[in-house]
Amino acid sequence: MAVLRVALLQMDGVAFDVEANAAKAEGFCRQAKEIGAGVALFPEMFSVGYGFAADHPGGLEGWKALAQSQDGPFVARFRELARELDMAIAVTYLEAWEPLPRNTVTVVDRWGDPVLTYAKVHTCDFSDEADLTGGDGFGVAELDTAAGPVTMGSMICFDREFPESARALMLEGAELILVPNSCEMEINRTTQLRARAYENMVAIALANYPGEGGRSMSFDGVAFAEIDGPSRDMLVVEAGSEEGVFLADIDLDRLRRYRNEESGGNAYRKPRLYGALLDEEVRPPFVRPDARR
Repeated sequence: MAVLRVALLQMDGVAFDVEANAAKAEGFCRQAKEIGAGVALFPEMFSVGYGFAADHPGGLEGWKALAQSQDGPFVARFRELARELDMAIAVTYLEAWEPLPRNTVTVVDRWGDPVLTYAKVHTCDFSDEADLTGGDGFGVAELDTAAGPVTMGSMICFDREFPESARALMLEGAELILVPNSCEMEINRTTQLRARAYENMVAIALANYPGEGGRSMSFDGVAFAEIDGPSRDMLVVEAGSEEGVFLADIDLDRLRRYRNEESGGNAYRKPRLYGALLDEEVRPPFVRPDARR
């Protein structure tokens, strides 16, 4: 049985203190390894504690100065740590980009090599995230783990609220979707996340900040115990509001058998009828002056 153990690092960050956040995340990664994790997942934009220009003493330029490059010291620290611990790490950070930074996750394999870098596509343009550059697409990569290779992709927080995000990743072959997060996971959002796992037959792991956020969680993507059999709860783990490392064990063999047999995913879709999904025009009541398309 190939069981992938994903550690959801539900940890508080320190706004604008990159070094303090790196040190804290390293400690949580070490704790995750001690309890058998094969992958460690950060909350959203952890390098700056999900802090934004409006609250930074130096304003936009001071905030931008905290942005990290993909090959810079913040990511490099966790590349070295992944190699030392023999554990993959999904590192989140404010990424240096022009004209504005990006909200980014880089997934580093257990050999310390970056295999996937994804920038948040659906930035919250109605909020402080208007100061971010949005990502330009979804992608997947094969992640080598102690449980064997797994095809994974990522979406970040608000991306969850668009079914196209998880759908695009499923169509690219994702078996596992990693979700760094920073918002309250109330009943509507938890139900929404469950639906993303159900309709795409993918495992999903979400790591959130503690406190008002909390409820880091994982679904294994297997909604029925057997073909035409009884339904089952896909929930693997759900945290409370406290800080901690929460483990999600994903049975990859079971998920793959299920994906080979059940009706979700891409088995019975009719893409020729979905042309409206590519229509760029926004009509009332959904017109928003601050939306960037």
